[in-house]
Amino acid sequence: METQFPDDFKCPISLEIMSDPVILSSGHTFDRESIQRWLDAGHRSCPITKLPLPDHPSLIPNHALRSLISNFAPVRSQPPNGTAVDLSPQDMISVLTSKSSSPRLKLNSLAQLSRLSKNDLGLRKRITESGAVSAVLNCVRFDGAGGVSGLQEKALSLLLNLSLDDDNKIGLVAEGAIGRVVNALRVGSSDCRALAATIITSLAMMEVNKATIGDYPFAIQALVSLLQAGKLIREKKEATTALYALTLFPDNRKRVINCGAVPILIEIVDLGIERAVEVLSVLAKCKEGREEIMRVDGCVKTFVRVLKNGSPRAVQCSLFTLNSLCCCNEQMTLEAWKEGVFDICFGLLDDDDNKVRNNANNFIQTLSGKPSMR
Repeated sequence: METQFPDDFKCPISLEIMSDPVILSSGHTFDRESIQRWLDAGHRSCPITKLPLPDHPSLIPNHALRSLISNFAPVRSQPPNGTAVDLSPQDMISVLTSKSSSPRLKLNSLAQLSRLSKNDLGLRKRITESGAVSAVLNCVRFDGAGGVSGLQEKALSLLLNLSLDDDNKIGLVAEGAIGRVVNALRVGSSDCRALAATIITSLAMMEVNKATIGDYPFAIQALVSLLQAGKLIREKKEATTALYALTLFPDNRKRVINCGAVPILIEIVDLGIERAVEVLSVLAKCKEGREEIMRVDGCVKTFVRVLKNGSPRAVQCSLFTLNSLCCCNEQMTLEAWKEGVFDICFGLLDDDDNKVRNNANNFIQTLSGKPSMR
């Protein structure tokens, strides 16, 4: 059985599974019996670091590791197709907060806590109240730490679960979550970038966080870069959703526009990312947004394609955006007529969706040169 245990469970001196792990002042963990023999032999240096120790070194029990070891045996003794026994959530939290835990042990704890906390409000509360958030954020900082890949991704997954609770959204921002998440957006793997964008969306559900995130250096720029350079459709979708949440705060609209988002958003509409149409409809509420949209060649044709093939929500947003453009620019109105928008709108007056009908009616009035009928 010992060959199946992780190396972290073995004493560095005896190379056997520890029965009573203790932490030396150097930060390294040993089995109590082995390190005591070392000290009794007159040694006053750490067996690993060789750094000097006090005359009477303290041996601090490593309760978290001891629990992991004691719970590991029944997990491994089950058949391959059996159901593994989960470690105690408190033990996993202790692993995250312990400075002596290896990256591999933290990865295991993060993976299990992420899975369990997804639908467990009580566990999410325990994690945040235990002071483990800072440890999770430290794992978000780098991937591959200590030769263990996936650490950042699992930490982001857990962070996303914690952000689901309104009580945590402001607290996570206060603890520095935005900086860690933005870093993952910029240099993480594809999956990490998508997770990071989703976390931004979740945190931005709190109104005060919209302003904080928008004002954070490189936050919006990182999302716009992900729109353009994301390798997976999932990355682009999550980035677009995050931008939509942020643009609901008016001050963020100019920031998004200044980062060059508009032409990218119009381009990815044809990739089937309808959320991009929603972002554009919000940006069209400000003068700078309308002007930027009108600078993009073929923008009217893009919105017309959505009118013909999009979902009710996308059609509604396209109607609103086109109406906003035509209200302030005669050239846009001419292009809309050439694309047959009037007939399309007329057909939408019988649509099942009330908002689509209202927007179609308003746009018809604009195209006809009459005041909107509400």
